[in-house]
Amino acid sequence: MILITGGAGYIGAHANKELNLAGYDTLVLDNMSYGHEDFLKWGDYENVDLGDLDSLRDVFREYDIDAVMHFAAFTYVGESVEDPQKYYINNLKNTLNLLQVMNEFKVTKMVFSSTCATYGNPQEIPITETHPQNPISPYGKAKLMVEQVLADYSSAYGLCYVSLRYFNAAGADPEDEIGERHDPETHLIPLILDAAIGKREDIKIFGTDYPTPDGTCIRDYIHVTDLADAHIKSLKYLENDGKSDVFNLGNGNGFSVREVIEEAIKVTGKKIKATETDRRPGDPPILVGSADKAREILKWQPKYDDLSRIISTAWEWHKKDNQN
Repeated sequence: MILITGGAGYIGAHANKELNLAGYDTLVLDNMSYGHEDFLKWGDYENVDLGDLDSLRDVFREYDIDAVMHFAAFTYVGESVEDPQKYYINNLKNTLNLLQVMNEFKVTKMVFSSTCATYGNPQEIPITETHPQNPISPYGKAKLMVEQVLADYSSAYGLCYVSLRYFNAAGADPEDEIGERHDPETHLIPLILDAAIGKREDIKIFGTDYPTPDGTCIRDYIHVTDLADAHIKSLKYLENDGKSDVFNLGNGNGFSVREVIEEAIKVTGKKIKATETDRRPGDPPILVGSADKAREILKWQPKYDDLSRIISTAWEWHKKDNQN
């Protein structure tokens, strides 16, 4: 059985679906602080907080767990700057709790949800796994600390792990069973789609004077189903005695904020008002990752590498989700 922490959230739920389609039994662990009950469509579920060691041990006693996919984390970069303690307790301390119990019960395989935020401001584009890691937010720092902990646990206790550094997760389940839903919403594509359905007045463009072709920030968007597929390939890699390693997950090409808005207008057929405003502090001009290593070692190949397809799946889900 595969334990999925944070499996009622955006990426965790998509991974849960793909794992079940691939024939795995799954157990979702989520305290529902940001999870969604209607995303719990596959496998078993336990409402457990990773801060509760006794409840965590009970889960490992009750279920025969073969490996862990660890998604549970707070993910708001700005909030992490304002309240770092919240992030260090939840994203770092609670991960240590999980690793402690895994060690006690001799569970030695983990796929960890990391982030390109561990790199900080890029020194070169595209970013490879050997790029210096100098995170600029407590969110990125906590994720990097977990990566360092995993390396130490691998050496000391025989933990076998894959750490996946995502770029910008986007899109939704092509069958519209689950999708992207955050409160508050901070991701560009759902914010644009909110403007398309009239849920918000406009979409803000933060900065138009970056050293990019159209002056707006460029980001690497990776479809959430492709992310889920990478997790399954990482699990199979570990099952086949693969060595602990880290991989970037991105499409290797970037799209500017203006390009994403223009593509959303084409996909939705709606007018979308864009309002230009000042830069946000800490936004690098370009974030694009190289996923060559994942393609070579994990044999991972994104299926939704076209921006139009990514936005189309997000749009179908967005319309459905906002009817309810």
